[in-house]
Amino acid sequence: MTDRDHIRFILNGREIAVPEVGADQTLLDFLRLDRRLTGTKEGCAEGDCGACTVLVGRLTAAGLRYDPVNACIRFLASLDGCHVVTVEHLSGPDGRLHPVQQAMIDHHGSQCGFCTPGFVMSLYALWMQTPEPTEQQVETALQGNLCRCTGYAPIIRAAVAVSRYGTPASDHLTTERETMTARLSALRDGRRVVTGPEDNRAILPADVDDLAACLLEHPKATIVAGATDVGLWVTKFLRPIGPAIFTGHLDALKTVAHQGDDLHIGAGASYTECQSLLSRHLPHLSGYWDRIAGWQVRNMGTVGGNIANGSPIGDTPPVLIALGAQITLRRGDTRRTLPLEAFFIDYGKQDRAAGEFVESIRIPLPGPNTRNAAYKLSKRRDEDISSVAAGLSVTVEDGRITAARLAFGGMAATPKRAAAAEAALVGQPWGRDAFETAAEALAQDFTPLSDWRASSAYRTLAAQNLLRRFFLEQDGAATPVQLETA
Repeated sequence: MTDRDHIRFILNGREIAVPEVGADQTLLDFLRLDRRLTGTKEGCAEGDCGACTVLVGRLTAAGLRYDPVNACIRFLASLDGCHVVTVEHLSGPDGRLHPVQQAMIDHHGSQCGFCTPGFVMSLYALWMQTPEPTEQQVETALQGNLCRCTGYAPIIRAAVAVSRYGTPASDHLTTERETMTARLSALRDGRRVVTGPEDNRAILPADVDDLAACLLEHPKATIVAGATDVGLWVTKFLRPIGPAIFTGHLDALKTVAHQGDDLHIGAGASYTECQSLLSRHLPHLSGYWDRIAGWQVRNMGTVGGNIANGSPIGDTPPVLIALGAQITLRRGDTRRTLPLEAFFIDYGKQDRAAGEFVESIRIPLPGPNTRNAAYKLSKRRDEDISSVAAGLSVTVEDGRITAARLAFGGMAATPKRAAAAEAALVGQPWGRDAFETAAEALAQDFTPLSDWRASSAYRTLAAQNLLRRFFLEQDGAATPVQLETA
Protein backbone atom coordinates (compact mmCIF):
# COMPACT_ATOMS: atom_id res chain seq x y z
CA MET A 1 0.00 0.00 0.00
CA THR A 2 1.45 3.35 -1.01
CA ASP A 3 1.98 6.13 1.49
CA ARG A 4 -0.46 9.05 1.62
CA ASP A 5 1.15 12.47 1.18
CA HIS A 6 -1.50 14.63 2.85
CA ILE A 7 -3.55 14.73 6.02
CA ARG A 8 -7.36 14.65 6.05
CA PHE A 9 -9.69 15.86 8.75
CA ILE A 10 -12.99 17.64 9.25
CA LEU A 11 -12.83 21.29 10.24
CA ASN A 12 -16.14 22.32 11.77
CA GLY A 13 -18.46 20.87 9.12
CA ARG A 14 -16.11 20.65 6.15
CA GLU A 15 -13.77 17.83 5.15
CA ILE A 16 -10.39 19.14 4.07
CA ALA A 17 -7.15 17.66 2.77
CA VAL A 18 -3.89 19.48 3.43
CA PRO A 19 -0.71 18.52 1.52
CA GLU A 20 2.86 19.31 2.53
CA VAL A 21 2.16 19.58 6.24
CA GLY A 22 5.43 20.30 8.02
CA ALA A 23 6.18 18.55 11.28
CA ASP A 24 6.25 21.84 13.19
CA GLN A 25 3.08 23.43 11.76
CA THR A 26 0.64 24.14 14.59
CA LEU A 27 -3.12 23.93 14.46
CA LEU A 28 -3.35 27.50 15.79
CA ASP A 29 -1.34 28.94 12.90
CA PHE A 30 -3.36 26.93 10.39
CA LEU A 31 -6.66 28.15 11.81
CA ARG A 32 -5.69 31.81 12.06
CA LEU A 33 -3.37 32.29 9.07
CA ASP A 34 -4.68 29.79 6.57
CA ARG A 35 -8.40 29.58 7.37
CA ARG A 36 -8.86 33.02 8.99
CA LEU A 37 -10.72 31.48 11.92
CA THR A 38 -9.49 34.13 14.31
CA GLY A 39 -11.78 33.35 17.22
CA THR A 40 -9.05 31.00 18.40
CA LYS A 41 -6.49 33.27 20.09
CA GLU A 42 -2.78 33.06 20.77
CA GLY A 43 -2.06 34.04 24.35
CA CYS A 44 0.95 32.17 25.69
CA ALA A 45 1.94 29.76 22.87
CA GLU A 46 2.84 27.15 25.47
CA GLY A 47 -0.45 25.50 26.46
CA ASP A 48 -0.87 27.50 29.66
CA CYS A 49 -3.56 30.15 29.18
CA GLY A 50 -6.27 28.32 27.20
CA ALA A 51 -7.08 31.21 24.86
CA CYS A 52 -6.47 28.87 21.91
CA THR A 53 -8.79 26.10 23.12
CA VAL A 54 -10.63 24.10 20.47
CA LEU A 55 -12.40 20.76 20.56
CA VAL A 56 -10.92 17.73 18.83
CA GLY A 57 -13.15 14.76 18.19
CA ARG A 58 -11.71 11.36 17.40
CA LEU A 59 -12.97 7.82 17.17
CA THR A 60 -12.23 5.59 20.16
CA ALA A 61 -13.26 2.10 21.16
CA ALA A 62 -16.09 3.70 23.15
CA GLY A 63 -17.23 5.88 20.24
CA LEU A 64 -16.66 9.45 19.10
CA ARG A 65 -15.06 11.51 21.86
CA TYR A 66 -14.54 15.28 21.96
CA ASP A 67 -11.83 16.84 24.14
CA PRO A 68 -10.72 20.45 24.60
CA VAL A 69 -7.08 20.89 23.57
CA ASN A 70 -4.54 23.69 23.14
CA ALA A 71 -4.29 24.59 19.45
CA CYS A 72 -1.04 26.51 20.06
CA ILE A 73 0.95 23.33 20.79
CA ARG A 74 -1.15 20.83 18.84
CA PHE A 75 0.55 20.02 15.57
CA LEU A 76 -1.58 19.97 12.44
CA ALA A 77 -0.18 16.61 11.31
CA SER A 78 -1.58 14.95 14.43
CA LEU A 79 -5.16 15.72 13.39
CA ASP A 80 -5.44 13.19 10.58
CA GLY A 81 -8.84 11.53 10.88
CA CYS A 82 -10.14 13.97 13.52
CA HIS A 83 -12.96 16.50 13.79
CA VAL A 84 -11.76 19.97 14.81
CA VAL A 85 -14.40 22.30 16.26
CA THR A 86 -13.68 26.01 16.72
CA VAL A 87 -15.73 28.69 18.44
CA GLU A 88 -17.10 29.83 15.06
CA HIS A 89 -19.01 26.54 14.79
CA LEU A 90 -21.08 27.02 17.94
CA SER A 91 -23.81 29.39 16.81
CA GLY A 92 -26.89 28.02 15.08
CA PRO A 93 -27.65 28.37 11.35
CA ASP A 94 -29.80 31.42 12.13
CA GLY A 95 -26.91 33.05 13.98
CA ARG A 96 -28.43 32.41 17.40
CA LEU A 97 -25.85 32.16 20.17
CA HIS A 98 -25.00 28.80 21.68
CA PRO A 99 -26.29 28.17 25.24
CA VAL A 100 -22.74 28.50 26.60
CA GLN A 101 -22.27 31.83 24.85
CA GLN A 102 -25.63 33.16 26.01
CA ALA A 103 -24.92 32.12 29.60
CA MET A 104 -21.58 33.93 29.48
CA ILE A 105 -23.31 37.12 28.31
CA ASP A 106 -26.15 36.99 30.81
CA HIS A 107 -23.85 36.28 33.74
CA HIS A 108 -21.23 38.86 32.66
CA GLY A 109 -18.58 36.18 32.18
CA SER A 110 -16.68 38.09 29.51
CA GLN A 111 -14.46 40.94 30.65
CA CYS A 112 -11.84 42.17 28.14
CA GLY A 113 -12.96 39.34 25.86
CA PHE A 114 -9.57 38.08 24.69
CA CYS A 115 -9.71 34.80 26.60
CA THR A 116 -13.49 34.38 26.25
CA PRO A 117 -13.50 32.04 23.19
CA GLY A 118 -11.17 29.66 25.04
CA PHE A 119 -13.38 29.69 28.12
CA VAL A 120 -16.43 29.09 25.96
CA MET A 121 -14.85 26.05 24.31
CA SER A 122 -13.78 24.51 27.64
CA LEU A 123 -17.25 25.11 29.09
CA TYR A 124 -18.79 23.66 25.93
CA ALA A 125 -16.82 20.45 26.43
CA LEU A 126 -17.78 20.34 30.11
CA TRP A 127 -21.47 20.93 29.31
CA MET A 128 -21.45 18.11 26.76
CA GLN A 129 -19.99 15.69 29.32
CA THR A 130 -21.60 17.05 32.52
CA PRO A 131 -24.68 19.17 31.77
CA GLU A 132 -25.21 20.23 35.38
CA PRO A 133 -21.74 20.53 36.89
CA THR A 134 -20.84 21.45 40.43
CA GLU A 135 -18.63 24.47 41.06
CA GLN A 136 -15.75 22.08 41.81
CA GLN A 137 -16.21 20.37 38.44
CA VAL A 138 -16.25 23.76 36.73
CA GLU A 139 -13.07 24.83 38.49
CA THR A 140 -11.35 21.61 37.47
CA ALA A 141 -12.46 22.03 33.85
CA LEU A 142 -11.12 25.61 33.82
CA GLN A 143 -7.69 24.86 35.30
CA GLY A 144 -6.21 25.40 31.85
CA ASN A 145 -7.98 28.70 31.15
CA LEU A 146 -6.53 31.89 32.60
CA CYS A 147 -8.47 35.14 32.93
CA ARG A 148 -6.18 38.10 33.38
CA CYS A 149 -9.15 40.30 34.32
CA THR A 150 -9.68 38.07 37.39
CA GLY A 151 -13.33 37.50 36.52
CA TYR A 152 -13.68 33.85 37.45
CA ALA A 153 -16.79 34.20 39.67
CA PRO A 154 -19.18 35.22 36.85
CA ILE A 155 -17.63 32.62 34.54
CA ILE A 156 -18.33 29.91 37.11
CA ARG A 157 -21.91 31.18 37.54
CA ALA A 158 -22.36 31.04 33.78
CA ALA A 159 -21.00 27.48 33.65
CA VAL A 160 -23.39 26.26 36.32
CA ALA A 161 -26.33 27.91 34.53
CA VAL A 162 -25.75 26.71 30.93
CA SER A 163 -28.37 23.95 31.02
CA ARG A 164 -31.07 26.55 31.64
CA TYR A 165 -30.44 27.71 28.07
CA GLY A 166 -30.41 24.34 26.34
CA THR A 167 -29.50 20.67 26.65
CA PRO A 168 -26.66 18.70 25.06
CA ALA A 169 -29.25 16.38 23.51
CA SER A 170 -30.21 19.12 21.04
CA ASP A 171 -26.64 20.26 20.32
CA HIS A 172 -25.40 19.58 16.80
CA LEU A 173 -22.41 17.58 18.05
CA THR A 174 -24.99 15.21 19.55
CA THR A 175 -27.57 15.18 16.77
CA GLU A 176 -24.90 14.75 14.09
CA ARG A 177 -22.80 12.22 16.03
CA GLU A 178 -23.82 9.21 13.97
CA THR A 179 -23.16 11.05 10.72
CA MET A 180 -19.83 12.42 11.97
CA THR A 181 -18.77 8.96 13.12
CA ALA A 182 -19.39 7.62 9.63
CA ARG A 183 -17.50 10.51 8.05
CA LEU A 184 -14.48 10.03 10.30
CA SER A 185 -14.54 6.26 9.76
CA ALA A 186 -14.38 6.87 6.02
CA LEU A 187 -11.18 8.87 6.50
CA ARG A 188 -9.39 5.89 8.01
CA ASP A 189 -7.58 4.13 5.19
CA GLY A 190 -4.89 2.28 7.20
CA ARG A 191 -2.05 3.91 5.27
CA ARG A 192 1.17 5.46 6.46
CA VAL A 193 1.17 9.22 5.99
CA VAL A 194 4.40 10.94 4.90
CA THR A 195 4.04 14.65 4.30
CA GLY A 196 5.91 17.93 4.48
CA PRO A 197 9.24 19.08 3.04
CA GLU A 198 12.19 16.74 3.30
CA ASP A 199 13.88 18.62 6.13
CA ASN A 200 10.62 18.97 8.12
CA ARG A 201 8.90 15.69 7.40
CA ALA A 202 5.83 14.53 9.35
CA ILE A 203 5.27 10.77 9.46
CA LEU A 204 2.15 9.01 10.76
CA PRO A 205 2.70 5.25 10.97
CA ALA A 206 -0.12 2.95 9.90
CA ASP A 207 -0.02 0.98 13.18
CA VAL A 208 2.34 0.13 16.06
CA ASP A 209 4.31 -2.37 13.99
CA ASP A 210 4.76 0.33 11.37
CA LEU A 211 5.85 2.73 14.15
CA ALA A 212 8.61 0.28 15.05
CA ALA A 213 9.61 0.08 11.38
CA CYS A 214 9.56 3.88 10.99
CA LEU A 215 11.90 4.31 13.95
CA LEU A 216 14.34 1.81 12.47
CA GLU A 217 14.26 3.84 9.26
CA HIS A 218 14.57 7.15 11.13
CA PRO A 219 16.28 6.37 14.47
CA LYS A 220 16.93 10.07 15.19
CA ALA A 221 13.36 11.17 14.50
CA THR A 222 11.42 13.12 17.11
CA ILE A 223 8.60 11.03 18.56
CA VAL A 224 5.50 13.19 19.08
CA ALA A 225 2.74 11.76 21.24
CA GLY A 226 0.77 14.54 22.97
CA ALA A 227 3.18 17.36 22.02
CA THR A 228 2.82 19.04 25.42
CA ASP A 229 6.62 19.18 25.64
CA VAL A 230 7.60 19.04 21.97
CA GLY A 231 5.14 21.84 21.21
CA LEU A 232 7.19 24.19 23.38
CA TRP A 233 10.38 23.11 21.65
CA VAL A 234 8.88 24.68 18.54
CA THR A 235 6.96 27.68 19.92
CA LYS A 236 9.43 28.78 22.60
CA PHE A 237 12.83 27.44 21.60
CA LEU A 238 12.37 27.45 17.81
CA ARG A 239 13.94 24.01 17.60
CA PRO A 240 13.60 21.98 14.43
CA ILE A 241 11.85 18.65 15.10
CA GLY A 242 11.76 17.07 11.64
CA PRO A 243 11.56 14.33 10.81
CA ALA A 244 8.85 13.76 13.42
CA ILE A 245 6.93 10.54 13.91
CA PHE A 246 3.45 11.10 15.31
CA THR A 247 1.83 8.43 17.49
CA GLY A 248 -1.34 10.02 18.89
CA HIS A 249 -3.59 8.27 16.36
CA LEU A 250 -2.39 4.74 17.24
CA ASP A 251 -5.23 3.14 19.20
CA ALA A 252 -3.12 0.13 20.17
CA LEU A 253 -0.89 2.43 22.25
CA LYS A 254 -3.89 3.82 24.13
CA THR A 255 -5.11 0.69 25.89
CA VAL A 256 -5.76 0.87 29.63
CA ALA A 257 -6.75 -2.27 31.48
CA HIS A 258 -6.88 -4.06 34.82
CA GLN A 259 -5.37 -7.52 34.43
CA GLY A 260 -4.99 -9.71 37.49
CA ASP A 261 -2.89 -7.87 40.05
CA ASP A 262 -1.66 -5.22 37.61
CA LEU A 263 -2.76 -2.19 35.69
CA HIS A 264 -1.55 -2.05 32.10
CA ILE A 265 -1.32 1.32 30.37
CA GLY A 266 -0.31 1.88 26.78
CA ALA A 267 2.37 4.52 26.43
CA GLY A 268 0.09 6.60 24.19
CA ALA A 269 -2.80 6.80 26.66
CA SER A 270 -3.44 10.37 27.76
CA TYR A 271 -3.70 11.44 31.37
CA THR A 272 -7.46 11.77 30.87
CA GLU A 273 -7.78 8.31 29.36
CA CYS A 274 -5.96 6.80 32.36
CA GLN A 275 -7.72 8.76 35.07
CA SER A 276 -10.83 6.64 35.61
CA LEU A 277 -8.85 3.38 35.87
CA LEU A 278 -6.27 4.89 38.21
CA SER A 279 -8.86 6.54 40.45
CA ARG A 280 -10.74 3.26 40.77
CA HIS A 281 -7.76 1.08 41.66
CA LEU A 282 -5.32 3.63 43.08
CA PRO A 283 -7.55 6.21 44.79
CA HIS A 284 -4.58 8.03 46.32
CA LEU A 285 -3.73 9.24 42.80
CA SER A 286 -7.14 10.80 42.14
CA GLY A 287 -6.48 14.26 43.57
CA TYR A 288 -2.87 14.19 42.41
CA TRP A 289 -3.94 13.49 38.83
CA ASP A 290 -6.19 16.56 38.79
CA ARG A 291 -3.14 18.69 39.53
CA ILE A 292 -1.24 17.56 36.45
CA ALA A 293 -1.38 20.66 34.23
CA GLY A 294 -4.85 21.74 33.05
CA TRP A 295 -7.68 19.86 31.37
CA GLN A 296 -6.47 20.61 27.84
CA VAL A 297 -2.96 19.33 28.58
CA ARG A 298 -4.31 16.23 30.36
CA ASN A 299 -6.31 15.50 27.20
CA MET A 300 -3.16 15.70 25.06
CA GLY A 301 -0.25 14.64 27.25
CA THR A 302 0.54 10.95 27.67
CA VAL A 303 1.95 8.95 30.55
CA GLY A 304 4.46 7.30 28.23
CA GLY A 305 5.58 10.66 26.90
CA ASN A 306 6.01 12.04 30.42
CA ILE A 307 8.23 9.08 31.23
CA ALA A 308 10.19 9.10 27.96
CA ASN A 309 10.89 12.82 28.23
CA GLY A 310 12.92 12.06 31.34
CA SER A 311 12.36 15.34 33.14
CA PRO A 312 13.44 15.33 36.81
CA ILE A 313 10.22 17.22 37.60
CA GLY A 314 7.85 15.06 35.57
CA ASP A 315 4.64 14.42 37.50
CA THR A 316 4.15 10.71 36.85
CA PRO A 317 7.55 9.01 37.47
CA PRO A 318 7.76 9.53 41.28
CA VAL A 319 4.31 8.11 41.99
CA LEU A 320 4.78 5.23 39.55
CA ILE A 321 8.26 4.37 40.87
CA ALA A 322 6.83 4.21 44.39
CA LEU A 323 4.31 1.65 43.15
CA GLY A 324 7.02 -0.50 41.56
CA ALA A 325 6.03 0.22 37.95
CA GLN A 326 7.83 -1.40 35.03
CA ILE A 327 8.03 -0.24 31.43
CA THR A 328 8.35 -2.18 28.20
CA LEU A 329 10.53 -0.72 25.46
CA ARG A 330 10.43 -1.89 21.87
CA ARG A 331 12.91 -1.70 19.02
CA GLY A 332 11.73 -3.39 15.83
CA ASP A 333 10.29 -6.73 16.96
CA THR A 334 12.45 -6.87 20.11
CA ARG A 335 11.03 -5.92 23.49
CA ARG A 336 12.61 -5.55 26.89
CA THR A 337 11.14 -4.75 30.28
CA LEU A 338 12.85 -2.90 33.12
CA PRO A 339 11.88 -1.21 36.39
CA LEU A 340 10.85 2.37 35.76
CA GLU A 341 13.44 3.70 38.19
CA ALA A 342 16.21 2.04 36.12
CA PHE A 343 15.13 3.91 32.98
CA PHE A 344 16.46 7.22 34.30
CA ILE A 345 20.26 7.28 34.11
CA ASP A 346 21.20 10.95 34.46
CA TYR A 347 19.87 14.38 33.62
CA GLY A 348 18.58 14.22 30.06
CA LYS A 349 19.75 10.63 29.66
CA GLN A 350 17.51 7.58 29.68
CA ASP A 351 18.10 3.90 29.00
CA ARG A 352 16.60 4.02 25.51
CA ALA A 353 18.52 3.07 22.39
CA ALA A 354 18.21 4.72 18.98
CA GLY A 355 15.03 3.48 17.30
CA GLU A 356 13.55 2.29 20.60
CA PHE A 357 10.33 3.57 22.12
CA VAL A 358 8.32 3.15 25.30
CA GLU A 359 5.44 0.83 24.45
CA SER A 360 3.63 0.20 27.74
CA ILE A 361 3.66 0.61 31.52
CA ARG A 362 2.75 -2.06 34.07
CA ILE A 363 1.73 -0.96 37.58
CA PRO A 364 1.45 -3.64 40.28
CA LEU A 365 -1.52 -3.02 42.55
CA PRO A 366 -0.49 -2.56 46.19
CA GLY A 367 -1.38 -5.19 48.76
CA PRO A 368 -3.86 -4.67 51.61
CA ASN A 369 -1.11 -3.80 54.10
CA THR A 370 0.48 -1.10 51.97
CA ARG A 371 -0.19 2.56 52.64
CA ASN A 372 0.20 4.94 49.71
CA ALA A 373 0.22 8.66 49.05
CA ALA A 374 1.10 11.07 46.26
CA TYR A 375 2.06 14.70 46.86
CA LYS A 376 2.87 17.65 44.66
CA LEU A 377 4.19 21.05 45.75
CA SER A 378 4.15 23.91 43.26
CA LYS A 379 4.19 27.69 43.27
CA ARG A 380 0.66 27.74 41.86
CA ARG A 381 -1.74 25.03 43.00
CA ASP A 382 -3.25 24.25 39.59
CA GLU A 383 -1.62 23.92 36.18
CA ASP A 384 1.94 24.33 37.39
CA ILE A 385 5.19 22.40 37.26
CA SER A 386 6.30 20.63 40.43
CA SER A 387 8.82 22.11 42.78
CA VAL A 388 8.80 18.78 44.64
CA ALA A 389 6.72 15.68 43.87
CA ALA A 390 6.60 12.52 45.95
CA GLY A 391 5.22 9.02 45.71
CA LEU A 392 5.28 7.16 49.02
CA SER A 393 4.44 3.49 49.54
CA VAL A 394 4.99 1.83 52.92
CA THR A 395 3.98 -1.71 53.92
CA VAL A 396 3.10 -2.34 57.57
CA GLU A 397 2.57 -5.82 59.01
CA ASP A 398 1.82 -6.48 62.68
CA GLY A 399 2.73 -2.91 63.51
CA ARG A 400 6.16 -3.06 61.89
CA ILE A 401 7.33 -1.51 58.61
CA THR A 402 8.39 -4.34 56.30
CA ALA A 403 8.92 -2.42 53.04
CA ALA A 404 9.19 1.18 51.87
CA ARG A 405 9.42 2.82 48.46
CA LEU A 406 9.91 6.57 48.67
CA ALA A 407 10.36 8.31 45.31
CA PHE A 408 10.85 12.01 44.71
CA GLY A 409 10.91 14.38 41.75
CA GLY A 410 12.60 17.78 41.79
CA MET A 411 15.23 16.59 44.25
CA ALA A 412 17.90 15.26 41.89
CA ALA A 413 18.89 15.09 38.22
CA THR A 414 16.37 12.28 37.76
CA PRO A 415 13.26 11.00 39.54
CA LYS A 416 14.86 8.96 42.31
CA ARG A 417 14.16 6.76 45.32
CA ALA A 418 15.37 7.83 48.76
CA ALA A 419 17.47 4.79 49.70
CA ALA A 420 18.69 6.05 53.08
CA ALA A 421 15.23 7.14 54.17
CA GLU A 422 13.79 3.79 53.09
CA ALA A 423 16.44 1.95 55.08
CA ALA A 424 15.64 4.07 58.13
CA LEU A 425 12.02 2.90 57.98
CA VAL A 426 12.28 -0.79 57.15
CA GLY A 427 12.25 -2.98 60.22
CA GLN A 428 11.06 -0.21 62.52
CA PRO A 429 7.75 -0.08 64.41
CA TRP A 430 5.19 2.14 62.75
CA GLY A 431 5.41 5.45 64.57
CA ARG A 432 6.50 9.06 64.62
CA ASP A 433 10.07 8.23 65.65
CA ALA A 434 10.65 6.09 62.56
CA PHE A 435 9.48 8.85 60.24
CA GLU A 436 11.50 11.51 62.04
CA THR A 437 14.60 9.37 61.52
CA ALA A 438 13.67 8.81 57.87
CA ALA A 439 13.12 12.53 57.36
CA GLU A 440 16.60 13.29 58.68
CA ALA A 441 18.05 10.57 56.45
CA LEU A 442 16.70 12.33 53.35
CA ALA A 443 19.63 14.73 53.62
CA GLN A 444 21.87 11.77 52.70
CA ASP A 445 19.76 10.90 49.67
CA PHE A 446 19.52 14.25 47.92
CA THR A 447 21.41 17.48 47.32
CA PRO A 448 18.78 19.40 45.36
CA LEU A 449 19.57 22.44 43.29
CA SER A 450 18.20 25.93 43.72
CA ASP A 451 16.23 27.54 40.90
CA TRP A 452 13.37 29.98 40.47
CA ARG A 453 10.85 27.36 41.57
CA ALA A 454 12.45 26.59 44.93
CA SER A 455 15.73 26.78 46.81
CA SER A 456 17.76 23.73 47.77
CA ALA A 457 16.97 24.28 51.45
CA TYR A 458 13.26 24.58 50.73
CA ARG A 459 13.21 21.39 48.68
CA THR A 460 14.99 19.43 51.40
CA LEU A 461 12.70 20.70 54.15
CA ALA A 462 9.60 20.20 52.00
CA ALA A 463 10.54 16.59 51.23
CA GLN A 464 11.15 15.92 54.91
CA ASN A 465 7.83 17.46 55.81
CA LEU A 466 6.04 15.32 53.23
CA LEU A 467 7.27 12.24 55.09
CA ARG A 468 5.93 13.72 58.32
CA ARG A 469 2.66 14.59 56.61
CA PHE A 470 2.39 11.02 55.33
CA PHE A 471 2.74 9.64 58.84
CA LEU A 472 0.16 12.05 60.27
CA GLU A 473 -2.40 11.30 57.59
CA GLN A 474 -1.87 7.54 57.65
CA ASP A 475 -1.89 7.52 61.43
CA GLY A 476 -5.39 8.92 61.48
CA ALA A 477 -5.09 12.70 61.56
CA ALA A 478 -8.60 14.09 61.73
CA THR A 479 -8.27 15.95 58.41
CA PRO A 480 -5.66 15.73 55.66
CA VAL A 481 -2.80 18.16 56.12
CA GLN A 482 -2.99 20.85 53.43
CA LEU A 483 0.48 21.95 52.32
CA GLU A 484 0.12 22.15 48.58
CA THR A 485 1.81 25.29 47.28
CA ALA A 486 5.43 26.29 47.43
